[in-house]
Amino acid sequence: MNAKIRSEFPDVRRITTAELAAWLKASDRPAPLLLDVRTRAEFDVSHLAGAKHVEPTAPASVVGDLKGQPIVTYCSVGYRSGGFAKKLIDAGYVNVANLDGSIFRWANEGRPVASSSRRRADKVHPYNRTWGLLLQRQYRADVPPADKSR
Repeated sequence: MNAKIRSEFPDVRRITTAELAAWLKASDRPAPLLLDVRTRAEFDVSHLAGAKHVEPTAPASVVGDLKGQPIVTYCSVGYRSGGFAKKLIDAGYVNVANLDGSIFRWANEGRPVASSSRRRADKVHPYNRTWGLLLQRQYRADVPPADKSR
């Protein structure tokens, strides 16, 4: 999957989960705007703390006039967020990166996720039955698929 994402979005810079975790802890640089590019149902189960929800089909303008601000996009594995990052870059946003492995890798590494109530969560929406296999069982929420076709 990572090779597919890289080949389809070669102009999108990637950031590792370790790099993002260090950045979020750093006090010497502004935190990035985190954009969760999944469905509302996925976001509501859990997301990265402080992330803003953006539907995958939303226009770049939904972000507002933040073209110079650092932005990190993520989704389940990085494909939808890669597409949204590309959309942002094409619209003139200059400091955009896609989280490599996205929230599935983040969770599989035991990194924290939050719920909509801003409390720590321990599960991630699996997107669908197939993609959910990429999440370690202990992090996979038992919820209806976000992908209605499967």
